Amino acid sequence: MRDSYAIDLGDDDLREVARFAARCAGEVLPFFERDAPDDARPREAIDAAWAFAEGGARTNALRTSAWRAYRATQSVDSPVAAEAAHAASAAAGAAFLHPLAHADQVKHILGSAARAARAVELEADDVRGVGEAFLDEELPDVPDAVVDVLRRYPPAPGGGGRVGELLRHLDAVLRARA
Repeated sequence: MRDSYAIDLGDDDLREVARFAARCAGEVLPFFERDAPDDARPREAIDAAWAFAEGGARTNALRTSAWRAYRATQSVDSPVAAEAAHAASAAAGAAFLHPLAHADQVKHILGSAARAARAVELEADDVRGVGEAFLDEELPDVPDAVVDVLRRYPPAPGGGGRVGELLRHLDAVLRARA
């Protein structure tokens, strides 16, 4: 592991990241609820992320909601629903972005968006390009504050399969934004 340095990261920064992540996850939540209408775990994670974004405390309950949404990914047969639950998990987890300069931390910032893009792509019969198109539609709505936080970290890491590709696409486009 390479040496890290501390990132200046305040509560307002974390709230902006969580707000963006919750919005992205909320866009694909209907995919999960369509396949698992009685499982509220992803919705609870998104609600917890919104509560934090709007001034709530960063608590163990928030972290637990992220883990519960993650476990919901394993309870559905549909890859679309699973990605939507991953997006919800990532939204609640966004509040736990660490102030250390590790490329993996970019997943806390953009992971929910990348997972949402993958869900949209899978919903479209796994047509390549649909995920990037979804992200490109989101770009104007990514707050400058989120881009500012992103630029404090190294670029997104390699790997991660198709979700990793979508993450790196969004990362590169946002970093290049004027």
